[in-house]
Amino acid sequence: MRVLILNGSPRPKGNTKQMVSAFCEGLEKAGHEFDVVDVCRMNIHGCLACEYCHGKGGGECVQKDGMQTVYQQLSEADLLVIASPIYYHGLTGQMKCCIDRFYAALYPKKPMKLKKVAMLLVSGDPDMYNGAMFSYQGDFLDYLGLEDMGVITAQAYEPGLPEEKLEEIRRFGASL
Repeated sequence: MRVLILNGSPRPKGNTKQMVSAFCEGLEKAGHEFDVVDVCRMNIHGCLACEYCHGKGGGECVQKDGMQTVYQQLSEADLLVIASPIYYHGLTGQMKCCIDRFYAALYPKKPMKLKKVAMLLVSGDPDMYNGAMFSYQGDFLDYLGLEDMGVITAQAYEPGLPEEKLEEIRRFGASL
């Protein structure tokens, strides 16, 4: 299986990155291929709502930026994984820009290979996942009809997730 992991954290050594690394260890153990895209390190602009992609562009976005890489990897993925810390009850702004730009590549239909989705979330508060879960349910499960492979959440204020949580994430990655 080919997996595309979008890491929406701006912290290169933060808890989200730890979750992604543990998840990749599990994927590797199971023999899956994967790409990790650190969307905060890329030049990805917000959607212009110009509708070029659904007219003259024929499914291609008018903006030529870091999303070109994401579009290519998205077209090859069987499973999409959204990984993000929670900022103001939802995904990071950088991740939101990336997801908004899916409009060009996923409408009116998603890539043929893309069938599944999962999410990795971390927050300092155990009850702050509603905004991200709303997006997951509405955007990926309902609208795109992707199969729900699961959501793993972790609570942490400071960098350094407990080993038990990292092992749970490794098992999750290996189980897919």
